[in-house]
Amino acid sequence: MGCGGSKPGSKKAEAPKYGAKVPGKDAGVGAVAKGAGKLTNSVLGKETEDVTNIYTLGRVLGRGQFGTTRLAVHKGTGKEYACKSIGKRKLLTAEDVEDVRREVQIMHHLEGHPNIVKIFGAYEDKHSVHLVMELCSGGELFDRIVARGHYTEKDAAQLIRTIVSVVAHCHHLGVIHRDLKPENFLLADQSERAELKATDFGLSAFFRPGQVYSEILGSAYYIAPEVLRRHYGKEADIWSCGVMLYILLCGVPPFWGETEPQIFDAILKGRLDFDSDPWPAISAEAKDCVKAMLQPDPRRRATADTILQHSWMRENGTASDRPLDNVILTRMRGFAGMNKLKKEALKVIAAGMSPEEIAGLHSLFQSLDLDDTKTITLEELAEGLRKQGSPVAQKELELLLSSIDIDASGTIDYEEFLAATVNLSQLEKEENMYRAFAHFDTDNSGFITEDELEAALRRTGGGNLQTSIREILAEVDKDGDGRIDYQEFCDMMRGQTKHAIEIATKNRDELQSRASKFRKGAY
Repeated sequence: MGCGGSKPGSKKAEAPKYGAKVPGKDAGVGAVAKGAGKLTNSVLGKETEDVTNIYTLGRVLGRGQFGTTRLAVHKGTGKEYACKSIGKRKLLTAEDVEDVRREVQIMHHLEGHPNIVKIFGAYEDKHSVHLVMELCSGGELFDRIVARGHYTEKDAAQLIRTIVSVVAHCHHLGVIHRDLKPENFLLADQSERAELKATDFGLSAFFRPGQVYSEILGSAYYIAPEVLRRHYGKEADIWSCGVMLYILLCGVPPFWGETEPQIFDAILKGRLDFDSDPWPAISAEAKDCVKAMLQPDPRRRATADTILQHSWMRENGTASDRPLDNVILTRMRGFAGMNKLKKEALKVIAAGMSPEEIAGLHSLFQSLDLDDTKTITLEELAEGLRKQGSPVAQKELELLLSSIDIDASGTIDYEEFLAATVNLSQLEKEENMYRAFAHFDTDNSGFITEDELEAALRRTGGGNLQTSIREILAEVDKDGDGRIDYQEFCDMMRGQTKHAIEIATKNRDELQSRASKFRKGAY
C-alpha cells in the first residue's frame, strides 16, 4: 500500500490523518492474482438456479478487484439485498477458485452473529458467481472514521467491542479472518448509531488449534509482525483490532511509512507513540487495552475473550464479569437440554445441509478427532475444548457426551456432532422444518402420532421409551390430542431454543455447585 505523507522518521503527529486520499486504499498484500491460469468452468461445484430468476439486479453499490456489488430485489417479496458478483474470468488460478468457495463456506459457518453480514444464497452462471447477502446501506466504517477524525473513548470502546466480539465468534468457530480493517466493516444504515456488520471473508481460513500460517496476507497498516515473519496464527487478528482501536482513538495508524516496506519496518520495530496529541488526554485504561492488543509477542498478546473482559471495556460498556463461553460449547450445552425428538430432528436437518453450509463444522470435527477414527471420545472432547480455551469439568464432560451420543455408542460420531453444533439459524428455513417433520410423519398424515414417535425414538436407542414419549407429548402437544401437528413441531423447534440453553446452563451451574460443596466437605 503506497502512501503519500511524512518522510521516514518524522513524528507521528506530522503524518496525514488516517483516510487521507492515498493510492490503493483497498489494496492488500496478496490481494492481486497470483499468476495466469485457465478459466474455470465451475466454481461452486454444483448447478444452481439463475440468480436473475429470483432477484432483479439493479444499481451498482460498489466495485472491487474481483467484481461488482449491486442492489438485488427479491421478485417475490420485494425485499432488498446486496448481490456481490465475482467475474469468473478474473479467477486465474485454482487458489483463486478455492478462495471463493471457502468464502461461501465460512459465511454460512459464521451465520447467527448479529454483527456479521448474512449470506442468503450463492449462485453461478457462465460468467460469474453471485453471493446474495444482507444489504448494509450505511457505507464503510472507514469512511465514517475519515469523516469524524477520531472517536471519544466511549464510542471507540463500543465499536471495538463489536469488532472483537466478531473476532471471538470467528476464533471460537475455528476461523481466522486475516484481513481485518475498517473497510471490511459496513454500517447497517446511515444513522449515527447504526449497527456494524463484518463483511469480506475472502482471505479467511479454517484453522485448528496451534496451526501456523506462512502466507503474507492482509492490508499493510493492519498486518501483525509475526505475519511478516511468516509464522502466525489467530493472534494476528487481535493485532489488526489493536491497530483499529489506535486509529479510532487518535485518527492515525500506529505504524507509519510512505511505502509498504517502510510500514513493515515500523511494524517490526513496534514502537508505539503515546506522547503526541491526543494521547496525553486519553485514559491509562484505554492505553493499556491498546498495548494488550499490540503486544509484539503473539504468545503474550491478549485473546479476543480477554479483551472483551478488559476493565476499559467494562467501564465504557456492558461487558459481563462472567467468562465468555466457547460458541461450540454453548451449542453443545443447549443440545444437552433438548428432548429426544428435537435432537433427532436436528440430526435430520444437519444431514440435509449443503457441503458449503457444514464445511466449517467438518473442520471443527476433524480438529477434535485427534486419532482420525471418525468419532470423538471423552478424552478428545476434553483436550479439544481445553485447547480452545474452554476447559470443562469431568462430570459435565461426561454429561455432555452422553447427551450428544444419541445412539449410546460411548463416542460422538460425525452426524451426532453436526446435530449438536448446527447453527440454530437453520431453523428459520422452512424447507428444513418441512424435511424434519416429514422424517417423523411417515404416513404423510400431517401429524406425528404416538406410534411414529415411538418408532423414531426406538431407532435412537437408550432410555425408557414410554417415559420419553410422555415427556415429549406433555411438552409439545399443546392441544392435547395425543399427536403433534406441524405448527406444534415448529413451535418446539423454534420456541424452545432459549429454554433449552437455560436448562443446560442450570445443569452446568448445579454440577459446579455440587463439586464446590464436595471440595468443602459438604457431602
